[in-house]
Amino acid sequence: MAKQSTIGKLSEAKARNAKGKEKPYKLSDGGGLYLLVNPNNSKYWRLKYRLQGKEKSLALGVYPGVSMSEARSDATKAKTKIRQGIDPVIFRKHEKAVRAANTFRNIAEEWHRQQKGRWTPKHAKRVLDSLKADVFPLIGDMPIQDIKTLDCLSVVRSVEGRGALDTAGRVKQRMSSAFRYAVHTARLEINPADQLKGVIATRKVEHRASLKAEALPGFLKQLEAYPGHVLTKLALKLLMLTFVRPGELRAACWDEFDVETRQWRIPAERMKMKEAHIVPLSDQALAVLEELKPITGRYSLMFPGVRNVRKPMSENTLTFAIKKRLGFNATAHGMRSTASTVLNETGFRPDVIERQLAHAERNKVRAAYHHSQYLEERTQMMQWWADYLDEQKTGGKVIPIGTAK
Repeated sequence: MAKQSTIGKLSEAKARNAKGKEKPYKLSDGGGLYLLVNPNNSKYWRLKYRLQGKEKSLALGVYPGVSMSEARSDATKAKTKIRQGIDPVIFRKHEKAVRAANTFRNIAEEWHRQQKGRWTPKHAKRVLDSLKADVFPLIGDMPIQDIKTLDCLSVVRSVEGRGALDTAGRVKQRMSSAFRYAVHTARLEINPADQLKGVIATRKVEHRASLKAEALPGFLKQLEAYPGHVLTKLALKLLMLTFVRPGELRAACWDEFDVETRQWRIPAERMKMKEAHIVPLSDQALAVLEELKPITGRYSLMFPGVRNVRKPMSENTLTFAIKKRLGFNATAHGMRSTASTVLNETGFRPDVIERQLAHAERNKVRAAYHHSQYLEERTQMMQWWADYLDEQKTGGKVIPIGTAK
């Protein structure tokens, strides 16, 4: 009978019942595949093959951890490579090296290096820090091709578990971007994080507490008699008059203000939407600057911290003053809502108000138009608003200017 050269002649029972002898021996399965039985009863799958005139051996795993069917399948794949002139041992070493290089950590860091030129240094650091803190400890060292959707879900759930729902959303987005980069660079076929849409828990939106219009007279009168630090008092006054975001006010620098043109120009890097913003200055706002100049005019920052004049005042200072010192249930950011409500109810055009609030315009054509328009109307509106606040202290009433229709 001709020697069998095809794989599949060894029975499962014979492999299972084989016992160790004094010396190692082989149980052939055909086609070069055999089970090596050692004296200590350990059993190893091996594939014997010849390439370029040399006899070689490929290890295929330990039996029964690697089943007979798995060994046969792996042997068949290896023999296909041999027929193509590819040494399966060398191919395996190369594959292991590629898998070791293509861990999620390595690819995510590569993606980060590619992207950070488009970001501010602060944002780039924030992205990398979040990957290091929340993602790398769980899947960073895994070959990216081995990562499944369930692994990604585990990362998200670990962040959710500490109540950081907003952070969980950002982590999912950053993971997905890194996987997408791997797909685009031919190191991954499917993005496993794409299946996580809708899995993150949502929290009820809690709007920042704001003052009602009817509370303004009492608030403004108490602000005039504010018993705390004068910088806090002046910061609150300017915040009311300009209704910028508290962070934009706290980091305000003297060189951003032009008294001649009566404008405060906030640079793009300090704006939430990353677009430069103009705040027309009313007579009352200019008066606050004049009062403030002798106090902090020698510094770069208008509202420096108490302990370090190179850093802005604490982000909690203004809200603390409103709630604890003045006794009103409102936040510093909520002052924007107060202004928006009054101006909209008075009849100023919504587009003008939104532009002054520096809200994002989703329509790019409208956004380009808004960038260069409304400045005259905004200047008039800001003066009207300052006069309105003055009148609230005495209980009077300001009649809207002609543009408020």
